[in-house]
Amino acid sequence: MAKPTPESRPALLVTELWGLGDVALAIPFLRTAARHGPVTLLAKAHAAPLLRRFAPEVDRVVLDAPWTAFRGKYRFWQWPWGALRSVRAQLAGRHFDRGVSARADPRDHLLLTLCRVRRRVGFARAGSGLLLHSALPPPPTPHRADAWAALAEALGWPQPEPVGAAPGTVRRIVVHTGAAQPVRRWPTERYDALTHRLRVQGYEVDRIDESAGTIDALLDCLAAADAFIGNDSGPGHLAALLGRPTFTIFGPQLPENFAPRYPRAAWIDGAPCPHKPCYDHCRFSRPHCLLDLEVEEVWSRVEGWLKSLR
Repeated sequence: MAKPTPESRPALLVTELWGLGDVALAIPFLRTAARHGPVTLLAKAHAAPLLRRFAPEVDRVVLDAPWTAFRGKYRFWQWPWGALRSVRAQLAGRHFDRGVSARADPRDHLLLTLCRVRRRVGFARAGSGLLLHSALPPPPTPHRADAWAALAEALGWPQPEPVGAAPGTVRRIVVHTGAAQPVRRWPTERYDALTHRLRVQGYEVDRIDESAGTIDALLDCLAAADAFIGNDSGPGHLAALLGRPTFTIFGPQLPENFAPRYPRAAWIDGAPCPHKPCYDHCRFSRPHCLLDLEVEEVWSRVEGWLKSLR
């Protein structure tokens, strides 16, 4: 029997329209998918450096989906409908045998439908199963990595494999103090105190924030380090993707849902709050869950984590 050519293998359309960390969590799935046929990813522009480095076989179409904005996401009358029609036009000449989304989001499923995907696979919610040919049961946890693993299984593929290899001895640590959302930023002066203690212990520390340059520069910095400490934000997922042990300081989000997925990942959870998880805003005047974490408490956990890495 003749071996299938790339053109004869089923083409796959994947949607991951959210943040940088979300794309990082999708990379192992995309690498697995690319071994089974052509893959196109609908994503924001920030996906490009990750695909170049980790999954160059994957094609990308840029879509800055309005429902992923931090402000005005529910004002559909203000959405850039022309941009959505443009994406559909870009894909008009392509034929996708299958399409997947790791989110139980009817908007993703509608997008796959508008792109004329022949067989749509995903997790149904709010009646969106009507737009899917294969509505999968919920993944074992709400973590996005488990959703990608469930999709791979549904498609008959092996489980996505980690990308990076862990370093040996931890000597150099990246401390990233930024986050896209202010409610996820532990105070800079407390990071100053944490950085001082790390340096007293003999670690080399690179301090960076969200203004540290391009994503490529950030990836280079993380690749040159042995470990990562930072807020609940995309750079932590990039570090885990590169195989670096991570320590995350959580506030309004839930670690079990959003922590970097890596065997040597650790975290400290913020103070309890009945309104967790909060995605965009804190309903109080200040995010107590995060700001009530003092340096001594965080340092105690970081110190124990570093000892476990020796």
